Amino acid sequence: MAFNLTEALSSIVTQANAADWRAAIRLAGDGLAASGATTETYTDEMIAAVEKHGPYIVIAPGVALAHSRPSPAVLTGGLSWVSLATPVEFGNAANDPVNLVIGLAAVDHDAHLQVMRALAGVLSNSSAMERLRAASTPDDVRAVLGDLAAAS
Repeated sequence: MAFNLTEALSSIVTQANAADWRAAIRLAGDGLAASGATTETYTDEMIAAVEKHGPYIVIAPGVALAHSRPSPAVLTGGLSWVSLATPVEFGNAANDPVNLVIGLAAVDHDAHLQVMRALAGVLSNSSAMERLRAASTPDDVRAVLGDLAAAS
């Protein structure tokens, strides 16, 4: 059975405001922490990973997958979804600016790969991405992802 992004999403925020990439990651981390998937320390770990390794988390045009290594700050697997009202720069020349930040908390490498496979299917679907970028409510996001899951 394929990994279901809709079921895994524990937090969705649409049209949020972030002053910079750190604030955008913090919004995604806040969603993971509020859902109980992580402690607040994990958000700091996600930001530190970008500070150390650069904007490798910007995985497609306009899309960042905020994450860090599995750690004691990850309590259970989880995903958060943050669309930004105004895109922010992460410093990735090929894929900036970012208007969608997906927060990922994975308990192990296998869980991380499952999410990456599921996201690849979403990111490669241009009509779904248009609908997701236009989504103004969490229900809109869930509806698009649900349609994709039903079609696969």
